[in-house]
Amino acid sequence: MRTKITLLLMLTFGVLASYAQELALVREGGKFGYIDKSANYVIEPQFENAKTFSNGLAAAVQDKKWGFIDPSGKWAIEPQYDKVKYFDSGYAVVLKDDQWHYIDTSGKVLDVPSAEKYYDFEDGVALFKQNDKIGLLGTDGKVVLEPTFDEIKKFKDRHAKVRQGELWGMIDNTGKVVIPVEYEEIGNEYNPAGVEGKKDGAFGIVHNGTFNVIDGADKVWGFYGDSGLTYARSNKKIGFVDSTGKWVIEPQFDKARGFSNGLAPVSSGKTWGYINENGEMVIEPQFRDAEVFAENGMAPVKEKQWGFIDTSGKLVIPMEYDITAGLAFLSGKDSKGFIGDLARVKTKQGWGFLDKNGKLLGDKWFENAEPFASTK
Repeated sequence: MRTKITLLLMLTFGVLASYAQELALVREGGKFGYIDKSANYVIEPQFENAKTFSNGLAAAVQDKKWGFIDPSGKWAIEPQYDKVKYFDSGYAVVLKDDQWHYIDTSGKVLDVPSAEKYYDFEDGVALFKQNDKIGLLGTDGKVVLEPTFDEIKKFKDRHAKVRQGELWGMIDNTGKVVIPVEYEEIGNEYNPAGVEGKKDGAFGIVHNGTFNVIDGADKVWGFYGDSGLTYARSNKKIGFVDSTGKWVIEPQFDKARGFSNGLAPVSSGKTWGYINENGEMVIEPQFRDAEVFAENGMAPVKEKQWGFIDTSGKLVIPMEYDITAGLAFLSGKDSKGFIGDLARVKTKQGWGFLDKNGKLLGDKWFENAEPFASTK
């Protein structure tokens, strides 16, 4: 009996591990393949071109045509397309015989109304254009929102900014207007703490249906993560405000970025340090550049090159790397630093991944490497 239970647990954990697997697209010897988090190849380098996994499939090229492979490297959808986009919400836009179509992960074409232009699915809806107006389609191919707006920007967290004429507002992915179209400027992302905007020449925060003007502000940025503070500028100096538009930390810095892990990077002059939410400098200005802290408590900082500090300000990983965000948005992140337990970095030897202690994943560099993405 014990043997059967043990075997069942092993099979269960094996299925869960497979289901939760993440792979990174890398290039070696001029060919693209995919590695796991041990830096072992799950799919050997063999493709002329390829993309990161999305919705369980990855686009790849064979004989100058695009198709889609599954996590084992087998063709789930045979190469037949001239161009392809990423899957989102179960559908991808593909070009074949000079026609754009939506296909599902089996390759079946989604029946949709005729339009001048189709856009990628995002958060369960896709933009489409008719008579120079933009509307929304659902994953069933039906119209969610008739073409109404002059412009709809990228959906993120089920919200998107929209424009009618010269004014901006925001909708959710049901087509409901959540911020009236009456602002000269509006932020790109919805956040429960508020959305930055400009109305009647004044800058402020839209929160719970109210536009809260920030006294003296001539610019305001969006809230980051779950922090209740964002930054704004007045008289060429930057401080931090809350959802009501009240200055919590008076304008005194030349540059700033958002709070994360209770700390925000700020600069005075040419050097960056970190303040806490009381405005106290807890990591003294000493860096030429600095980014926000990741969830694991590590932040990228720069002299000539980039390294990583912990929340005490201790340099854990030496400043000897280049960093970029790459295609991190596919994982729902846009950080230049750590995403999960790994950071994507570059040296003269190539691209690779560092763990929190600065150890190179698999002790190996690649010609190119994109952030890890789920294969489910």
